[in-house]
Amino acid sequence: MLVAFSVAPSGGEGRDASVHDAVAAAVAVVRASGLPNRTSSMFTEIEGEWDEVFDVIKRATEAVGQFGTRVSLVLKADIRPGYTGEIDAKIERLEQALPDEA
Repeated sequence: MLVAFSVAPSGGEGRDASVHDAVAAAVAVVRASGLPNRTSSMFTEIEGEWDEVFDVIKRATEAVGQFGTRVSLVLKADIRPGYTGEIDAKIERLEQALPDEA
């Protein structure tokens, strides 16, 4: 399965508090998992089996929870049994489908 997720704290101190430290704590958990992953400006993607992916997401969410009194979690999953390597393969298929640049 391939899951894109975003996790952020709320209820932290300071009106201008940035969430980058909290997000960094979550991404550190994901990267330490050893599962294929990618982080962009809005989401982190992780690939693996159901239980291992959701264990990592749970731990990443708990890490963010240390930065506020509430946590917001957004998930999008592509569940396709029998397929692996889709974190890169989906992008490769997209690039092949795009017309060549002029």
